[in-house]
Amino acid sequence: MSFFVYILASQHYGTLYIGSTNDLARRVWEHKTRAVPGFTKKYRVDHLVWFETHETLEGALIRERQIKRWKRDWKINLIEAQNPHWVDLYPTLLP
Repeated sequence: MSFFVYILASQHYGTLYIGSTNDLARRVWEHKTRAVPGFTKKYRVDHLVWFETHETLEGALIRERQIKRWKRDWKINLIEAQNPHWVDLYPTLLP
């Protein structure tokens, strides 16, 4: 089983959300459909702009907490290193 750390954005340089899950496609779909009340629903944060895979839940949770403590500029640099145009990566997860 794989675990994922991901960053969602409301728009290019918009509000950011960092999370982790064992089913990235399902979790992003939940954000997109606003199925779960909370921060991402309230602020319409649903564009998957970055993610990475981890072999263990512990590794993913450690990385999630690390990124959450970062300055905003560091998070933006992380996104733009792999996704300079902030393209929504969700369609790439679908079969």
